[in-house]
Amino acid sequence: MPPVSPVTVGVIGGSGLYQIEGMDATTEVEVSTPFGTPSDRIIVGELAGVRVAFLPRHGRGHRISPTEVNARANIYALKSLGVQRVISVSAVGSMREEIRPLDLVVPDQIVDRTVARPRTFFGEGIVVHVGMAEPYCPELRELLIRAAEMTGRTVHPVGTYLCIEGPQFSTRAESRIYRQWGVDVIGMTAMPEARLAREAEVCYGTLALVTDYDVWHQSEEPVSVEQVIANLERNVDAAKEILRHLLTMLSAERRCSCGSALASSIVTAPDRIPPEARQRLELLIGKYLR
Repeated sequence: MPPVSPVTVGVIGGSGLYQIEGMDATTEVEVSTPFGTPSDRIIVGELAGVRVAFLPRHGRGHRISPTEVNARANIYALKSLGVQRVISVSAVGSMREEIRPLDLVVPDQIVDRTVARPRTFFGEGIVVHVGMAEPYCPELRELLIRAAEMTGRTVHPVGTYLCIEGPQFSTRAESRIYRQWGVDVIGMTAMPEARLAREAEVCYGTLALVTDYDVWHQSEEPVSVEQVIANLERNVDAAKEILRHLLTMLSAERRCSCGSALASSIVTAPDRIPPEARQRLELLIGKYLR
């Protein structure tokens, strides 16, 4: 990887958001990681006067399914560029009558129903138990809410995001059960991103773009790719506007606790961590082992 000046803000674009027009002085960076290859080359440039690293989660051309997204490589690659805050843009279905298609949601909680995705950087000789009671950075959430409200769109400032494995949509029976759990939106990408961002001591926030009512809604047609894409196209411009507003609000210093999430989470004694694990994870844990 050629030298790149540190960039502290990362954006992971979901379905429909494969590039951000208006980024200045862009450079495409190919990053290798101990966890494999990220979804695509990372585009580094300036947006609203702020240096940003943009990564399309599904790759340009949408060629990577939710299960196949290498979230570990994506988060590690952004961290290696100096990123301290990650904004995730995700398409979701609504599980509530009052959350309508084309609304915006800034979730505060997640329920993880994925089953086939690596969900930690650790293991293989090092045990880490990181706190996930509040999976989203509270500071970043508040700024996302303010930026979203500036667009004049309907914004729901709290919500529980149910992350399913996919790539299939839910059955009607599953959708009804999920509603009984009290979740608000459903998608396929918030996990393990949120877990990995916390392990990487990176602030993480999600801007959820509502594209449809899930199949529980009897008066609506069952969710389809065509419907999702049509509403995505209408939502993506709002997402880009929100990102521009948000970037102007970010302070240089973080005031949250995300940057020290590992301080009391590494259980393994330093002298028992295998040398290969130390080397592989230097970017994440090196400051705690010196």
